[in-house]
Amino acid sequence: MGIGATAGVAAVGGIALSAQASSKSSSSSDSLKFDVDAYSKLTTTITDTEGTEHNVTYHFWKAITYVANPVDATYQSLIVSAPVEIDGTTVDPTNAPILLANSIGGYMPSSVADATAVGGGGSAAGGGTPPSGAAPSGAAPSSSTGTTSNANGNTNATGGATSSNQLLALAAGYVVIEPGARGRTLKNSDGEYYGTAPAAIVDLKAAVRYIRANKGLIPGDVERIVSAGTSAGGALSSLLGASGDSPIYDKYLKELGAADASDAIFAVGAWCPITDLEHADGAYEWNWGTNDLSTGKQVDQSVSKDLKAQFAEYQAGLKLRGLDGFGPLTARNYDDYLVEQYLQPSATKYLAALSDSDRETYLAKNTFITWSGGKATFAWDDFLTHVGARKKDTPAFDAFDLSAGENNEFGAGTTETRHFTAYGAKNDSTGLSTKRVAADIPEKLNLMNPMFHLVEKVNDRRSKHWWIRLGTSDSDTSHVISANLAARLDNLGDDVNHLYYWDEGHGANTDPGDFITWIATVTSYGKGKKGKRN
Repeated sequence: MGIGATAGVAAVGGIALSAQASSKSSSSSDSLKFDVDAYSKLTTTITDTEGTEHNVTYHFWKAITYVANPVDATYQSLIVSAPVEIDGTTVDPTNAPILLANSIGGYMPSSVADATAVGGGGSAAGGGTPPSGAAPSGAAPSSSTGTTSNANGNTNATGGATSSNQLLALAAGYVVIEPGARGRTLKNSDGEYYGTAPAAIVDLKAAVRYIRANKGLIPGDVERIVSAGTSAGGALSSLLGASGDSPIYDKYLKELGAADASDAIFAVGAWCPITDLEHADGAYEWNWGTNDLSTGKQVDQSVSKDLKAQFAEYQAGLKLRGLDGFGPLTARNYDDYLVEQYLQPSATKYLAALSDSDRETYLAKNTFITWSGGKATFAWDDFLTHVGARKKDTPAFDAFDLSAGENNEFGAGTTETRHFTAYGAKNDSTGLSTKRVAADIPEKLNLMNPMFHLVEKVNDRRSKHWWIRLGTSDSDTSHVISANLAARLDNLGDDVNHLYYWDEGHGANTDPGDFITWIATVTSYGKGKKGKRN
């Protein structure tokens, strides 16, 4: 239990003639002042999603501590990459969008302390010099000055993002900043855990504050920061976007000596975000309750039934309306909504891209799909059968035996794991003396859940542009989680680009080129067209 070729490069080398960045620099303490001259000049070759190679020269700043009072600078640091020449033409990154790409997975620690090149945050080890390799659907790099990160493969060893987005963004002329962050397994010599909730989100906010405090010094437009992350990193990217400048984090940021600046960001990219953890068990059972485990074992149906009922009550209380005029979203009609809004369009896109012979072969193997008039249709129950085994037992996140990674995420002091839902605590199987959650848990849940900032305390400083993706075969969490996030954002009037990848699993990113193009569009970088170079 527990955590578990499209459009090519956009605006390559572009400079934003319409960018609104001010020339006035924000003040910051000397310890948090960006050293503009402390870079190395590197060159790498990046292959875009259309197979075109781009020779990119860039300035690289190795790990910079982004807080004045770090708990652990190994993790509380970031790296910066800014392109200065693409395919032999000089580029100016001054007003370029900033891709803030985290590689956090499983709420584990993520470090860029030993990174030597762009993509250093996307390695399997969470830092250092990453592995090389081909990248048929991403950006395949080679380098004359060292090895650059492999952009293929869905996730790194902890389940976080690899470096597809970073490499493509650099080749597009964007500034790439990769932050490290503390994670749930870190503990000091006294056995105290110092990376559990809310450490990771506080660190990411501190990184944003560092960037914004160095406006005019650090490359890129600090008003156009676009966060990106996968799995727990996708959840944190969503949370970063939803919670911009929320005062509930102030005391934590002050303790770290974070820069005196805003932590709001412009846009969010989130792949398979595992979030809304206090309601994730119910959502999971609503989605995957009828699916057996890979062993063929059926999960405890009485527990599954209890959790489904909890989800139905929660969903009704959200009072969400589906996209494209679907109407109220409830536990009774959510299956129809997912099928109509996401799953059938996903299958249709996948099948339409196949050759006639390949499509015929696929449909012969998957007879639950009706293909007519260039569209795929099918029933929810048949889709669940198609996906097959669920990945997690029940409860999926707040395990009765405290074995889930999320139990560790809510650990505190020298206590490694704790329950964070009333249901999990009530049914604890480890012999705890109390059957109630700890008094600090509600606050920590609010600190870790983007829905708190979108439903309970609607945050006007949130990001207004959202790119959300999920694989249809991903049973690391419920399909409802990202769909609820998208629906709430849409209901608030935000710009939401949300779709599911057909037959893809956890961490899939099959349209990275489209994401890079989307950044250019929403930030008005080069007016979404091929950018100009000096």
